[in-house]
Amino acid sequence: MLKKEGQVRISVRVKPYSKKCEIMLVKDGEFIAYVNQPPSEGKANTALIELISDYFNVPRSAIKIVSGYKSRNKIVEIIK
Repeated sequence: MLKKEGQVRISVRVKPYSKKCEIMLVKDGEFIAYVNQPPSEGKANTALIELISDYFNVPRSAIKIVSGYKSRNKIVEIIK
């Protein structure tokens, strides 16, 4: 987890096509996100942003995928 003033960057491993929708902390700053959407057309990314929004209690507009938009391993920035 990388923290700057007003920003947090986390590493997320996304698992699409899951039966459940949840996010779990694996270790310091590394998360696994289970989303029930397919990775096509950015649906899994949209589901991931909604999931992170609920988990950290921030608006969706405060979340940005910085790296790994087409990968399962992503770096996500959260602006508070």
